[in-house]
Amino acid sequence: MKEELMKMLEKREDEMIEIRRYLHEHPELSFKEEKTAAYIADFYKGKDVEVETNVGNGYGIIVTIKGASEGKTIGLRADFDALPITEEAGVPFKSKKEGVMHACGHDAHTAYLLILADCLIQLKDQIKGTIKIIHQHAEEQPPGGAKSIMDTGKLDDVDAIFGIHILPLAPAGTVGYHSGYSFNGRTYFKLKIQGVGGHGSSPDKANDSIVAGAYFVTAVQTIVSRRVNPMEAGVVTIGSFDGKGTFNVIKDSIEIEGDIRYSNDQVQEVIDKEFKRIVKGLEGLFGVTCELTYTPDYPPLYNDPELTTLVADTLNGIQDKDIKEVKEFPKMAPSDDFAYYLEKIPGSYFYIGCTPKGVEEPYFNHHPKFDIDEDAILVAAKSVGYVACRYLDME
Repeated sequence: MKEELMKMLEKREDEMIEIRRYLHEHPELSFKEEKTAAYIADFYKGKDVEVETNVGNGYGIIVTIKGASEGKTIGLRADFDALPITEEAGVPFKSKKEGVMHACGHDAHTAYLLILADCLIQLKDQIKGTIKIIHQHAEEQPPGGAKSIMDTGKLDDVDAIFGIHILPLAPAGTVGYHSGYSFNGRTYFKLKIQGVGGHGSSPDKANDSIVAGAYFVTAVQTIVSRRVNPMEAGVVTIGSFDGKGTFNVIKDSIEIEGDIRYSNDQVQEVIDKEFKRIVKGLEGLFGVTCELTYTPDYPPLYNDPELTTLVADTLNGIQDKDIKEVKEFPKMAPSDDFAYYLEKIPGSYFYIGCTPKGVEEPYFNHHPKFDIDEDAILVAAKSVGYVACRYLDME
């Protein structure tokens, strides 16, 4: 079956690219992917497969492929939302929606999984077990789509789950993997500091919220430098300090927004504790009142070591002209809501190199000039296909 599947994928590479380009031209933002979801659902019409739409808190789709014989159940996931970015990449299939762009590669993710799923449907008489294809909405916008899909219970029977992300960290043909904690977790915060406004000439009759806020900005940086184990990763970013006023007026209140990143659950616990302690101390030190919104978005992404070894061994053990190198990648600083699947289902999220040919310094994901080598799409389809066959023991 494995050899037959690979031949089918090779013959349909042009179709994968065509799908990717169509989706690239018609991007939709998180939780607004109505037409994209309809396009995906329409792809499966008339096929001998179960399709569930509007899964979770948006336009999620689960396609269940039941094999001819009993076996394990595997989940394969691709996301399909875009970003609020105006495209600057000079491609002929540029986004037709102003201010919206597939700047993270989710168009390529969807394209490979659609064709891989269709090939698996055609081969379902040879499949041992069940394959659940998860087309997930809203990866880019918290609370995301993954957690809500998990909360439906529709994946409770899944024994293992796999997904990929294309990254311009290596040329097409390169597959990367990382065991254990692999993507950072993320928390959003907003802090409103309420003081007492007044005249700039009379600070004794006021309570300056900007002074308290400035202290806070400096103090929270000591969490990482003095409270987090130096062998671990943590970041506290102040993204907005809204204290604009008039030159001779002491501000009554200000708002500070930012995000926090952490490499594992232990670092998250330390930062959470220390951050809230500083906020509470701010009230006592400056006599202000603080209103804190503190929302963990996505947890750290933990790749199951055993299944990550399965991915690496499977792809290292094949001879395929399109998969040229398989190597360990470092931990990634970004976050991904695939982590929610991995909290309850063992699995592995691995990486597909997509650096455009002839480019030494490619634009990274989320850049308005982000582009990929489309050879990476077939590499993604084959890599996930090989892993699925190996896990379900369908050599």
